[in-house]
Amino acid sequence: MQQLKVIIAGGGTGGHIFPAVAIGHALKRMQPNTELLFVGAKGKMEMEKVPQEGFKIVGLDIAGMNRSNMLKNIWLPIKLIRSALKARAILKEYQPNVVVGVGGYASFPMLNAAQRMGIPTLIQEQNSYAGKSNKILGKKAKAICVAYENMQSFFPADKITVTGNPVRNIIAQSKCTQSDALEFFGLSNKHKTILVVGGSLGAKSINEAVYQFLREIISDDTQLVWQTGKPYFEEAQKSAQSFGNRVKVYQFIKEMDKAYAAADIVISRAGALAIAELCIVAKPVIFVPYPYATEDHQTSNAMALVNKKAALLISDDKVITDLWSTLSKLIGDRAMQNEMSNNLRSMAIKDADERIAQYVMDLAKQIEN
Repeated sequence: MQQLKVIIAGGGTGGHIFPAVAIGHALKRMQPNTELLFVGAKGKMEMEKVPQEGFKIVGLDIAGMNRSNMLKNIWLPIKLIRSALKARAILKEYQPNVVVGVGGYASFPMLNAAQRMGIPTLIQEQNSYAGKSNKILGKKAKAICVAYENMQSFFPADKITVTGNPVRNIIAQSKCTQSDALEFFGLSNKHKTILVVGGSLGAKSINEAVYQFLREIISDDTQLVWQTGKPYFEEAQKSAQSFGNRVKVYQFIKEMDKAYAAADIVISRAGALAIAELCIVAKPVIFVPYPYATEDHQTSNAMALVNKKAALLISDDKVITDLWSTLSKLIGDRAMQNEMSNNLRSMAIKDADERIAQYVMDLAKQIEN
């Protein structure tokens, strides 16, 4: 076929950006002359992260509804109109074969405009509970790539394909051993290692529970790799000082392949990207879903694994009281750890990025023919 031109729209969080970038890299591997343009929201992290991966990005002036301060929504209708007009202008200028939406503020105006202009669209739905925007877009999308089974209640069944969620290649193809990872973090190979991650911005409830139970966690012959997020970093550092090398505190861990390799047990939020990664690394996990995620989708994500005995779940409002009792039980139950690892491994999809890229190429060929 002639040169493939693709727009990938969305972002806002790492959970949207990393899959978008993974799809972009897969398209370039599989069809090197592919021309890619990313579209994000001005002021959001994709405007920095996507160029770092070597891709061009343009931004829409768009934001979501502010439910905590309704006065801040006064300019929202104007932003929505502007973003719709900008989306049409981008499509007219770039003339893509296919537009891919990965979720986030920029995804809806770009896919909505593409559908109105007759340009094929593909939705990459990361969660087990689809949001309202994707449900609307799904009616006219040509293909919908999902990570969970039983998504027919959200999308037309004949458009759905289970591809899994794209995971960063450094994690999907990691060859890092646990001993190498422990050496990287300056940890001992004589202790069990707990990895705590609350997402790129941190998790208040998880951090507070770790503060509270830090002495118990460390006294149980364990050590801790703790990603706090920027707002909680200094306090965590202070609380960890008396434990020496047994507690390693980080604002953000860039080398997540090594963090997963070092861990025996993980405590994590239940975003779609974290779940996809944990299935691949197959480390026993306790999920603490973020309760304010749209449609409480993190709880739905986590329950899909809990129901298959691949994870444990503590609700956000119980983590302060229940974290240590749940963690200590898991630390002491080797059979449960093995069962979780095996069940996680059975759910892993390492080539989701290439599966989705193939669908994009197939869509373009259908239109060409």
